[in-house]
Amino acid sequence: MSRKHRLWITAFGAAWLAIASVAAAGAEKPAAYEPPRLAEPDACSIILVPDTQSYAKFGRNQGIFELMTAWIAENLQPLRVLTVMHTGDLVEQNNSGNPPDGVHLDQTSAQQWAAASRAFERLDGKTPYILSTGNHDYGIHSAENRQTQFPKYFPIDRNPAWKDALVECCPNRDGVKTLENAAYALATPRGRKLLIVSLEFAPSDPVLAWAKALVARDRFKDHFAVLLTHSYINSLAKGNARLEKEGYAIKDANYGQAVWDKLVYPSDNIRLVLCGHIAGTKDPRENVGFRVDKNHLGKNVSQMLFDTQTDGGGWHGNGGDGWLRILEFSADGKRVSVRTYSPLFAISPSTRHLAWRTEPYNQFVFEIEE
Repeated sequence: MSRKHRLWITAFGAAWLAIASVAAAGAEKPAAYEPPRLAEPDACSIILVPDTQSYAKFGRNQGIFELMTAWIAENLQPLRVLTVMHTGDLVEQNNSGNPPDGVHLDQTSAQQWAAASRAFERLDGKTPYILSTGNHDYGIHSAENRQTQFPKYFPIDRNPAWKDALVECCPNRDGVKTLENAAYALATPRGRKLLIVSLEFAPSDPVLAWAKALVARDRFKDHFAVLLTHSYINSLAKGNARLEKEGYAIKDANYGQAVWDKLVYPSDNIRLVLCGHIAGTKDPRENVGFRVDKNHLGKNVSQMLFDTQTDGGGWHGNGGDGWLRILEFSADGKRVSVRTYSPLFAISPSTRHLAWRTEPYNQFVFEIEE
């Protein structure tokens, strides 16, 4: 080898080492993993579970659904969880008679409902979890009618923890009282009273009238009321607008703006609305939403969308990467801290640095007025 070649190789090696050193110095190590914990001794939390239809519709994804509820069960005490709330669309198809095509789903309707039921078994007797029904929980594939298998898999007497929390159920379209429209009373560690009302997908006028009369009762006038319903606001990517109309076959249906006009705005004490239903694949802001408006008394009503079903591979991916939302209510009851967390990523040391989403739309605080 000539002296010229040796000098060239030496110079090249030195340059490569210099570049590698700069890259190594500039590379940021993943932040140290911190497991979820409450910020204050007397704080408490609500865990929000987004639409689970894509966990249920593929057999390979159902274990993630169970991992999520298993993690919640383990953390009920450390996080002082008052309840767990599900935004609707437990399944992809309520009552389809067609065999799964293996592409869009590989589970029958019965298998999907069984998977959702099995996941929530981990919470039976431990917490009064609250479920909303979505469009995919009705009809054949998606709200062709108001028929649903939900009461079969989640009857009123299923969870012993509902005994002291369940206040009342509204009769459904068949005149049967089910958990499709139900109210629950809870209290924080410092005694603040909460009333949580869960309503069916696109609630009918009689259902809205029932809910409006219930929250107005003297018994609940001092309660902080929370509304849980599937379809309500659009995503951050689309301006957080309340939904005006959707093209489903069901009649006597009220979507977001109508729910606001007929129930939320005229009610004194509904101060928080939680929903799912809306998701996208191009922008993570398509899966979340948040807005604040004044009710008829001039009080703030916070309204939140959370639906991660397209994370982890789109509509036919892993179902949503296991994302949950932790809503921490401060000890003084004046604010809620929102954090977005995945026990799926957290379970392994090799991925737990991905377990928190810290973008401003996934980690934020909102105030609660008296």
